[in-house]
Amino acid sequence: MHGGLSIHLAAPALFHIGTVPVTNTLVTAITVSALLILAAFFIGRSLALRPSGFQAVLELLVTYPYDLVRETLGNDRLAERVFPLVMTIFLFVLSVNWFGLLPFVASVGVNESIRGVSEFIPLFYPGATDLNMTLALALIAFFTIEIAGIATFGMVRYAGKFITFKSPLAFMVGIIELISEFVRLISFSFRLFGNIFAGKVLVLVIMLFVPFVLPVPFLAFEVFVGFVQAAIFALLTLFFIKIAIEESHEEGSSLPEQAANGKLHTAT
Repeated sequence: MHGGLSIHLAAPALFHIGTVPVTNTLVTAITVSALLILAAFFIGRSLALRPSGFQAVLELLVTYPYDLVRETLGNDRLAERVFPLVMTIFLFVLSVNWFGLLPFVASVGVNESIRGVSEFIPLFYPGATDLNMTLALALIAFFTIEIAGIATFGMVRYAGKFITFKSPLAFMVGIIELISEFVRLISFSFRLFGNIFAGKVLVLVIMLFVPFVLPVPFLAFEVFVGFVQAAIFALLTLFFIKIAIEESHEEGSSLPEQAANGKLHTAT
């Protein structure tokens, strides 16, 4: 819509490197990643044995999620390996979501002529409104989950959780669980994309019609939504890893019996 509101599902390309388009959402993701790396570098240099108030708060913000990961997985060694990824996903998604709410995002850009029509292309745009970015995060989470399961049980035993010929019912249940593993790619990517894209469209529409006071509470709500979506993405990754490293119901069904037999044997 010329001179009005223009919404695109596909992120526009600012320029191309060879045949690879560099979109404004990619620029946002790279900028946020660089800011997080710089923040980690300078915060790491300022750490001291006697923590200041700021360092104490940072340590609390790290130790609480780590304790959650350790208690969920029940394995200190695995928690040390999984926690950096889960925390990185949370911080990146949170930072991308909140960065997209800054005033200059979607308002600073260039005018380009597309098919003879001048169109404004923002230099920055909320990263999670690009399905490519959310799908990339979903793929990272997916492979992490599967690798955790394979590393715990081995390739053959882990595959046996999905493909088993013990009974027709067990075979069908395994196939359904295998399909659900791949469905996670869709649920991961579309959940984040849908919530952030819908929120951005809502804020743009409200700013178009009532540009001063009314958008403020909606922007505050989007701050909350951005935090919730980052937490959900990270927690789902953690919980699915927990499921991947657990024994199947059939394999674990004999464990209570074995434990009971052990207790009876000890008692006798």
